[in-house]
Amino acid sequence: MQHSQTHLRTRPISAGHLRAFEAVARHLNFRAAAEEMALTQSAVSRQIQSLEEEVGVSLFLRHTRAVELTSAGAQLLMAVSQSLPRIDGAVRQIRQSAGRRSVSLTTFASFASMWLIPRLEQFQRDHPDIDIRIDASDNTLDLEIADVDMALRYGPMASMPPQAIRMFGEQLTPVVSPWLLKAGQAIAKPADVAQFALIEAGDAHQTHLEWLTWRRWFDEHGLSKLQPKRWLYFNYAYQMVQAALTGQGVVLARLPLVAESLANGDLIEPLPKLRMDSPMAYWLIIGPRSPQRPEIRDFCEWLMAQSRITRQTIGEVPDPDTVDDID
Repeated sequence: MQHSQTHLRTRPISAGHLRAFEAVARHLNFRAAAEEMALTQSAVSRQIQSLEEEVGVSLFLRHTRAVELTSAGAQLLMAVSQSLPRIDGAVRQIRQSAGRRSVSLTTFASFASMWLIPRLEQFQRDHPDIDIRIDASDNTLDLEIADVDMALRYGPMASMPPQAIRMFGEQLTPVVSPWLLKAGQAIAKPADVAQFALIEAGDAHQTHLEWLTWRRWFDEHGLSKLQPKRWLYFNYAYQMVQAALTGQGVVLARLPLVAESLANGDLIEPLPKLRMDSPMAYWLIIGPRSPQRPEIRDFCEWLMAQSRITRQTIGEVPDPDTVDDID
């Protein structure tokens, strides 16, 4: 479907056609796109045909049982996939401003489960008129276009944007259920952990998180050849800590995520003088459309107050480069 330049239309393209195009391009299937949009397959097909007529070129190659994007279709998809979420986000914010106040944030699942959610009750009690929406996912969202107000992220300073606010750093330390130690041997020196099952992330050795591994902790303390009783692997930090809480082994834990469990005695730190520094830290990043909203400021102030408590709990020396001011 190639038209001469003189026949190309110049009026704006229908937003409905663009939504149909995005759905078909994402699924590469007219039927699946139609089901998602609650339309008939023929209706979606007509919208795509109308869009191709307006653009002036074919956007899909139709095969017997499949479709694929043309180069022009891929070019249009890049623009549409960025623009539609931004429009939807703006509309949601407009709707929210006309009704209840709300705060939306994205963070990784373990941090949401182990640090954020246990503390949220206090904020909700103090701010009963503010709704909270948490997107707990390991996918990093682009705050420029995503429908979220802020992100709580984990990583080294070099990987963070300039506007990121440091919440607290991290150390790694062995932790264990007190019930496991009562039933077995004591842990008085580093080599004693080998008497137990050791818990760690199953993919840490294949990813950029290798400094979270027991092998690195062994090397740090001159035990490079040490082998434990057995290994127990999980995908997420909260799974590893849950296994330790139920007495299934010893976990090399991220101290900020287990500080509360240590404080209330659900876990104990048998070797507190052998903590290992991590290059990672926890950061607050506020989206570009959100800083001036009062509910965002209230939530950020609460977050930073909670961060100060965590730094005190884990004994982190104040960092002069740390910025706690959200202005």
